[in-house]
Amino acid sequence: MAKALKTLRLILGDQLNHQHSWFQSAPEDTTYIMMEMRQETDYVVHHIQKVIGFFAAMRNFAKYLQERNHKVLYFKINDKANEQDLEKNLKKLISEKKFEKLEYQLPDEFRLDEQLKTFCKKLNIETEAFDTEHFLTKRGDLEKFFKGKKQLTMEYFYRDMRKKYDILMASSKDPEGEKWNFDKSNRKKWNGKPEIPHERGFRKDVSGIFQEIETAGIKTIGSVNQKSFNWPTSREDSLSVLNYFCKHLLRHFGDFQDAMHTDEDYLFHSRLSFSLNTKMISPKEVIDTVAGCYYDHKDEIDISQVEGFVRQILGWREYMRGIYWKEMPGYRKSNKLRNQNDLPPFYWNANTKMNCLHHSIKHSLDNAYAHHIQRLMITGNYALLTQTHPDEVDKWYLGIYIDAIEWVEITNTRGMSQFADGGIVATKPYVSSGNYINKMSNYCKNCHYNVNKKTEDNACPFNSLYWNFLDTNRKEFSGNQRMNMMMSLLNKRDPEEMEKIRKRAAQIISKPSDF
Repeated sequence: MAKALKTLRLILGDQLNHQHSWFQSAPEDTTYIMMEMRQETDYVVHHIQKVIGFFAAMRNFAKYLQERNHKVLYFKINDKANEQDLEKNLKKLISEKKFEKLEYQLPDEFRLDEQLKTFCKKLNIETEAFDTEHFLTKRGDLEKFFKGKKQLTMEYFYRDMRKKYDILMASSKDPEGEKWNFDKSNRKKWNGKPEIPHERGFRKDVSGIFQEIETAGIKTIGSVNQKSFNWPTSREDSLSVLNYFCKHLLRHFGDFQDAMHTDEDYLFHSRLSFSLNTKMISPKEVIDTVAGCYYDHKDEIDISQVEGFVRQILGWREYMRGIYWKEMPGYRKSNKLRNQNDLPPFYWNANTKMNCLHHSIKHSLDNAYAHHIQRLMITGNYALLTQTHPDEVDKWYLGIYIDAIEWVEITNTRGMSQFADGGIVATKPYVSSGNYINKMSNYCKNCHYNVNKKTEDNACPFNSLYWNFLDTNRKEFSGNQRMNMMMSLLNKRDPEEMEKIRKRAAQIISKPSDF
């Protein structure tokens, strides 16, 4: 029997999959390498909690492997041997320790995938790439599913996934509850009832990691309570968050998943996205646990609560990953509406008189988090209405959220939020006036601006911006059937009022800090 090659296995910061087949045994001549690098902390300015969260989770994972007799090399951010660059670190290790083979798991970010493929071509030792064993689909599955079809409609992909994995199915063909999608039941405004249980918190002391980041001179945004870090950073943490969600939050999740409120940071959301996107927990076990909870408590939990959650993970998450690998690398340059403006300064400090933006941004600066409607219909909506360049929006979204990794961030930003891809993901732009925000939140209640006015000095900026956006993009939307009703209403507006709307919108766009 041939002697095993001396092997170096690379684990990236979002590949913390305890259940991966790599770790079922501890091969004698195999060493794992994990690295905290400036290459990864500096390509955009990240939230301080994001950097801390990744470092803490990576260190916990390395400890987990070491406790199971795996050989692990770990470079902390300030280690002298750390070259702060993926290729330089790997090249040095391979040379100094005479490794005969490099193995890695396929990265989920295109830039790292290209970097590793290019690097491996330069090596004179054997290399091999492995699947991360996390997602329910392979990179190219979505492209194959939609081959020959004109539109990449997520709903059809989602239904196929439900059937394929027998998730919430009454039979092989029929969905539980006689409907595939309960989205229309997921749009309630929360007005204080039912009571929201406190989130599953951890209150960890991360002052040591914080000081290391400060010493390294890494530039970050946002804030952190160093004595009370509130995110899961291990598999045990992640499972406790999942179980807490099922026990306390699931029964009302669907109803209020789109709601927003000034007094509640998380409402009934699970806060599992960081655990999922670092792979500390798998989508299949999350879905199975949530579905199992529903079947065990059908007398207490309605199908609409569960389906809304499953759709986000089984449908949307897998769909967005498929779009990413289908459309990259060109996707990151898409700017269909040719927007060119800078992101307003208040995205970094929350200093705006618009209550919805102030609360959503401050919440993100404080917690490195916002739920999907805050991202889509508040910060994303405003950025699109003010014709912000998608590059600017990408950098902010990728930096500020603890769960943001490019494969999931850019598809949601350029596709769903900014319509920069021209309709690959969303068949129409997700924009609204202040009316939608008022419908789904209490943000308008004590706002400096009046949600019912359009052009006056105290009128909600979203109102004039909305109609100005439609007016500016008349040609672009003229053939979009889903925009017919709004374009028809636009055409019926009084010309004098439209002139006032354009003037008001121009003021907001040119001097955002005044608002």
